[in-house]
Amino acid sequence: MSAAARWRLAGERWLALEPWALMGIVNVTPDSFSDGGRFLDVKAAIDHAVRLVREGAAIIDVGAESTRPGAERVPAMEQLRRALPVVRALTAEGVLVSIDTTLASVAEAAFECGAVAVNDVAAGTEDPRMLDVVARRGAAIVLMHRLHPPERDAYSDRYRAGERPAYGDVVRAVAGFLAERRRAAVATGVAPERIAIDPGLGFGKTVAQNYALVARIDELVRGGSPVLIGASRKSFLGAAAGGVPPDQRLPGSLAAISAAYLRGARLFRVHDVAASRQALAVAKEVVEAAVEGAGSGATIAFPPG
Repeated sequence: MSAAARWRLAGERWLALEPWALMGIVNVTPDSFSDGGRFLDVKAAIDHAVRLVREGAAIIDVGAESTRPGAERVPAMEQLRRALPVVRALTAEGVLVSIDTTLASVAEAAFECGAVAVNDVAAGTEDPRMLDVVARRGAAIVLMHRLHPPERDAYSDRYRAGERPAYGDVVRAVAGFLAERRRAAVATGVAPERIAIDPGLGFGKTVAQNYALVARIDELVRGGSPVLIGASRKSFLGAAAGGVPPDQRLPGSLAAISAAYLRGARLFRVHDVAASRQALAVAKEVVEAAVEGAGSGATIAFPPG
């Protein structure tokens, strides 16, 4: 299994991915599915980000547009109004910041304020300028897979007729899409080591398809790019627990990132940083014990792949 040990951010900055790296979520939105409205105030958002860094977040992902299914789109100017004061304040304190947006103008303004990466859930397909801006700025990018933009998306059995996610083999379909978008980014001038990929858990996948992606995340890891796992508090986790709401999905979130870690993922986008650190520390001990056991001649094949 091949996995990137670090991710190159803007300039000469690198994010170490061993034993793992946590990307803390800060939503400056009124309508995000889990914490919408809690951090819409600039000071509240900054205080929350600082708290996440103290708990162990290596980078903070600031988003000003909800990507939940059915969410209304937010114009660039409103995204900038919400996000830039937070980005500017955090980078001034030396915090690594990524901007969660699909719009090149928002990404470029965030880079001007010191952001080191853009987390683009459209993988550069929504705004044709995105990859060029990232390349020109020497920044990093997360390329994510999604089936539809949020205004057309819906969850599980609420897909409209003809829009249910039918991929055949969902893992191969997602891997193929991300490989194509990675090639497009490199062709535009984005350095390969600045690219991370995200299978887009919860974005246009059924419950079963989300779990298939977690179970086979090693197939994406083998591609060599850092794989970002964004499972935190998502609906497919609640479905496994009888439909519990977002604020009761922490146990499922920890189980999902632990499973992904055991399959080779090392970069995780999370709401609950302190708890995620604990879960990953245990997963790390399991990996090390398995490797040690295999080295001693025990009949252990870990991780499977």
